[in-house]
Amino acid sequence: MITSTGENAATTAEYKATTVEKDNSVLGKDDFMALLLVQLQNQDPTEPTDTATILTQTSQLASLESAENTNNSLEGLSTTLGASQEFSTIAAIGKMADLGGDVISHDEGTISTFEIYFSDDIEQGSVNITDNNGNVVQTIDIPTASAGVHKFNWDGKDSAGNIANSGVYSVTANYINSDQNSLSTRLGVYPIESIKFDNGKSLAKVGSNYVPIESISEIY
Repeated sequence: MITSTGENAATTAEYKATTVEKDNSVLGKDDFMALLLVQLQNQDPTEPTDTATILTQTSQLASLESAENTNNSLEGLSTTLGASQEFSTIAAIGKMADLGGDVISHDEGTISTFEIYFSDDIEQGSVNITDNNGNVVQTIDIPTASAGVHKFNWDGKDSAGNIANSGVYSVTANYINSDQNSLSTRLGVYPIESIKFDNGKSLAKVGSNYVPIESISEIY
């Protein structure tokens, strides 16, 4: 049963409209017009303000109004463009994102976890972990699996069972699909599954993580 508390989103304090205070340190077009009218009303009848002065002040008022309208238009355009750029990233859903590298940073004595995307079903294959000299440090067998993003754990040891040094290691994979074709893939390339907006930033879901759009080096 749903009970009513007598409050709703329109009456609670956090949703009530706040009062916007006017900045009295800046003269707007309405203030300028008011000053002009006061000046005309209180001028000396024996020495009225000459026409040239009135035209000059009127021209200044028109310029002020034009500048204010231009600023308002630019602010509105900026807001519209910002929203448009955010939502334009939605078009990236379903495309491939390249994060610009195939390496992991490994700390000695720890387990490194990473994800690799396979575009085809896997009959058999292996993941190769290579040091920065191009030497294969460890090979991880890939079990039969369907296409998609798969997670792997490296125990941090080389093929001889020795603990690998801390450093940067490259991760690639070679596999055979159900049609017996040899394929390869690498760390850092994933399909973009969704786009999330967070505090004005666009985040793309690649694998199990969300990354900023600007951190993606290529979308194709």
